[in-house]
Amino acid sequence: MTKIDDTPSAWDERTQLTTFLDYTRNIARAKCYGVSAENARKAILPTSPLMTVNGVINHLRWVEYYWFQVVFLGEEDLAPITDEDPDGEMRIAVDFPLTQLLDEYAEQSARYRELVAATDLDQRAVRPIRDGRHVDLRWILLHLTEETARHNGHLDILRELLDGKTGN
Repeated sequence: MTKIDDTPSAWDERTQLTTFLDYTRNIARAKCYGVSAENARKAILPTSPLMTVNGVINHLRWVEYYWFQVVFLGEEDLAPITDEDPDGEMRIAVDFPLTQLLDEYAEQSARYRELVAATDLDQRAVRPIRDGRHVDLRWILLHLTEETARHNGHLDILRELLDGKTGN
């Protein structure tokens, strides 16, 4: 496996922010390396029946979709999440192979990398967040880094309980 590096290639703000988001994305993918198809779909936490490796990866994909496309760009929300099924993205994840979810996450990340490269960090989101404020692109990058890092911890726990793998 290739070493995952969190050292930016330059020290400007954009490079540092995007390096850390890519680093957390790459860690999420690395935590899936070698997990069996069966284990990727297996829920093992008694209080979180939808928490699977597949579910976490699909959640990360839809979280980025929400923040970039729905909040930042103001597009229609097409996520598989509703008031009746607030964890729909995690529930449906068991219907897909982990490799497909990882590929879709990687392809989407590449598109968002291009969006970020072409957009000023001070650009405000089209849609407001819950408190009515319009966050800027910088805030979204920081939030997604935090969100992805937090879920990497979930992937750590799942992998250790599923097959004893630790690290990355």
